[in-house]
Amino acid sequence: MKSSVSEDLGCRRGDFSRKHYGSVELLISSDADGAIQRAGRFRVENGSSDENATALPGTWRRTAVHLENPEYHTRWYFKYFLGQVHQNYIGNDAEKSPFFLSVTLSDQNNQRVPQYRAILWRKTGTQKICLPYSPTKTLSVKSILSAMNLDKFEKGPREIFHPEIQKDLLVLEEQEGSVNFKFGVLFAKDGQLTDDEMFSNEIGSDAFQKFLHLLGDTITLKGWTGYRGGLDTKNDTTGIHSVYTLYQGHEIMFHVSTMLPYSKENKQQVERKRHIGNDIVTIVFQEGEEPCPAFKPSMIRSHFTHIFALVRYDQQNDNYRLKIFSEESVPLFGPPLPSPPVFTDHQEFRDFLLVKLINGEKATLETPTFAQKRRRTLDMLIRSLHQDLMPDLHKNMLNRRSFSDVLPESPKSARKKEEARQAEFVRIGQALKLKSIVRVDAPSGLVASGICKKEPWEPQCFCSDFPHEAVCAEPWGQALLVSTDAGVLLVDGDLPAVPVFDRTLPVKQMHVLEALDLLILRADRGKDARLFVFRLSAVQKGIEGKQAAWGRCDCRENKLEKTKGCHLYAINTHHSRELRVVVAIRNKLLLITRKHNKLRGLPGPSLLSPLSESPVEEFQYIREICLTDSPVVMTLVDGPTEESDNLICVAYRHQFDVVNESTGEAFRLHHVEASRVHFVAAIDVYEDGEAGLLLCYNYSCIYKKVCPFNGGSFLVQPSASDFQFCWNQAPYAVVCAFPYLLAFTPDSMEIRLVVNGNLVHTAVVPQLQLVASRSDIYFTAAAAESQVLSGGSSKGASAHNSPQTPPGGDAPVFPSSLGEGEIQSKNLYKIPLRNLVGRSIERPLKSPLVPKVITPPTSISVGIAAIPVTHSLSLSRMEIKEIASRTRRELLGLSDNGSPRSEAAPKPKSKARKQFEENRGASAPGTVRSASSDRITSGSLESPSTAEANPEGQCASTGSDQDPGEDREGSPVWGSSPFQLPASSDEDIIDLK
Repeated sequence: MKSSVSEDLGCRRGDFSRKHYGSVELLISSDADGAIQRAGRFRVENGSSDENATALPGTWRRTAVHLENPEYHTRWYFKYFLGQVHQNYIGNDAEKSPFFLSVTLSDQNNQRVPQYRAILWRKTGTQKICLPYSPTKTLSVKSILSAMNLDKFEKGPREIFHPEIQKDLLVLEEQEGSVNFKFGVLFAKDGQLTDDEMFSNEIGSDAFQKFLHLLGDTITLKGWTGYRGGLDTKNDTTGIHSVYTLYQGHEIMFHVSTMLPYSKENKQQVERKRHIGNDIVTIVFQEGEEPCPAFKPSMIRSHFTHIFALVRYDQQNDNYRLKIFSEESVPLFGPPLPSPPVFTDHQEFRDFLLVKLINGEKATLETPTFAQKRRRTLDMLIRSLHQDLMPDLHKNMLNRRSFSDVLPESPKSARKKEEARQAEFVRIGQALKLKSIVRVDAPSGLVASGICKKEPWEPQCFCSDFPHEAVCAEPWGQALLVSTDAGVLLVDGDLPAVPVFDRTLPVKQMHVLEALDLLILRADRGKDARLFVFRLSAVQKGIEGKQAAWGRCDCRENKLEKTKGCHLYAINTHHSRELRVVVAIRNKLLLITRKHNKLRGLPGPSLLSPLSESPVEEFQYIREICLTDSPVVMTLVDGPTEESDNLICVAYRHQFDVVNESTGEAFRLHHVEASRVHFVAAIDVYEDGEAGLLLCYNYSCIYKKVCPFNGGSFLVQPSASDFQFCWNQAPYAVVCAFPYLLAFTPDSMEIRLVVNGNLVHTAVVPQLQLVASRSDIYFTAAAAESQVLSGGSSKGASAHNSPQTPPGGDAPVFPSSLGEGEIQSKNLYKIPLRNLVGRSIERPLKSPLVPKVITPPTSISVGIAAIPVTHSLSLSRMEIKEIASRTRRELLGLSDNGSPRSEAAPKPKSKARKQFEENRGASAPGTVRSASSDRITSGSLESPSTAEANPEGQCASTGSDQDPGEDREGSPVWGSSPFQLPASSDEDIIDLK
């Protein structure tokens, strides 16, 4: 039976437009005489030049700037596996193609959320998933591969014991792309039409020099030890100076045309073209202030450059204007240009430009040209590694061990040998990790850039210490109507909750329609499940009169006919014309509409007073539609005319179908090729008014465009806008709030972009449960550890120790089960929808609970806080042995002597760690950060004096992202965000021994 949350996800209408990301044009370049030189198709992003033009759907007033697929979220092997005890397997699929599998048991950013992470390397690419950890259920390699849709393979995968395999797998991960970047910078004078003229400029103007100073620092190449981007740092053959910068951990070297060697005899300036022509991304700084610049990307003769960023400086107004040209095959990438694309804040322009260029180069690697080369390289590396390892694997008698095999007690000599092997495995992995960091070619260099900004998904604490288990909820004004195990409550912050319905009415779904003065809910009690409708004005009247909570006997007149036994229902997202309700009773769908009422469009519930107290008589039964099976997910799709072209999307068995509301005819939308299917949601989105569906199941999310016709049929046609991606962790709910897609799992929130499915953030939120998402997003989550463990409790003394590299030899500590009488503290959080979409959806409504004066908001900062510097602690042989053996047992699902696992007594902490934790305890307890800052800080390689200069390690949150005219709703000062700063960065500490 499907819960209300998953159905509620389909009730959000996602209006958006890809026109924000430009349109494809045929660009033709010609010489001074007008002769055509070259032509090419490019997607041109220029914002909107017409300020009076009608706003497109999904227009936002500010542009959110995010690095897409950031390495600190995607380079799993380096971050979670390398230098940690983990298992690696080798095998062949049904087509006899080799594959490699790596599995580890890790902790999510020191949040005491244990989970398995798995990476599958195949010639087609890399697949990464998270699997939940259960102390009572073992995990096998077969079940992991099945979750990755690899059900058929030759024999059983064999485990690889060689510690050197870590180096080879690190090379495989590096094929995803470089951590550092090189961008070309070409200076073009006004009127120059050919690349020969542009490359022949010996020096740049004052405005160009000012722009270079904004981009980065001028460095001397000779003796340069950082990232060099292909430039000569020994003999000055590629110039004396260059421009370099470090942005959010990415090292960037700019190939500046006026700094590269110039030759008067060579008109084509081959030495300059050799570098800039081989850059994927090139910045063209064009002088002149003419409204329509003459530059076109077809002027540059290069088969390698795919993206051009045209920059112009307005000296009179001191602002920059940006225009982006992308080769047609490059997938969409953000951030979209603001309208108009003019930047008066120079630092804001720098941030936007660098993020745009980094995202653009990553997107270019997905084009057919680069993707085919990467697949060939990956296939060659995997096959070569397979051939090298297979002879050794045949000699080893332990390589056939399954991931869940229970091994007999081995002789003492064998145990010592295995422990020594694991210690050597960890040592070699940590040495490789350190080597990658030293050569600045690893995601460990990704540190906070010093810019602390508020992210749009930062939650606000709506209610602290919420004592009930929430089932579903709906916002009502500024309050929240919550269905719990104690009944339906009206919650408004920390004010006392008001009971509305008692526990005899177990509500599983509900909708609050304030514009229609309606409350719709589904009470589920087995076969007696029904749909109820109430007038909000009547409910509010009862609350104001302090009447007792309504029971099931008080709601007899509010039952909708023919809905007995319903297990699911859905309403149309927009009911401007007519409210439609589809009720699922086993394999039957009942279509119910609300009768047209002339008074309905008039404001104020007082005009409805002549009507009866119960609105049941306003609803009418239209038709019944029979399906082949009982639907698990159901969503209504509005047609263009909303007359005979409305559709119902249903999911059952292994398929998504769409059903025409008028004819009842069903059409196959998508068939799921998987042995087991867990349907999550079908979300209706509307791109420029055309309907589409985001189909979410298992780890997959697929976008399908749907074109209905008045004749009763519809068309699902493949288009360039269709895309598919996989979540890192299987979600139980997905919410669309353009430009974001938010996936909710029991302990994390994964945020991606709607237009391309690229990852922008992963937030660790223990015990996360989504309860409402039709407008603002509400969820419950475990209270921060600082709250739970307050009062000097020693219960979580080692709560911040990661199971990957536990300091001081401590064993991995996972959350223990609650004792009798203990109650897990939970908070109710809210993410305002207008923060996500960047524009105000509606005015704040008065709470139905009590009159409230709206005060200026006070939002809790969840920005990135700098982590205090700590020096890594070397692990002794005994400590490594303890870590290796315990983690191995967790991976194998074993326990000591067949008995339940017992937590070892914590060893005395080292003096350095004890002093470090005391220093941490002196910092502000309310310091919180976003989970995206979980990376090795640059200070970890600095001297102790650097750490002492900033002992608190905090940075103030800037309000640059916030619209000055837009007020974000505040949260009480006592609230604590679920995105909590860990006490230490242990999982990224490296043994320098």
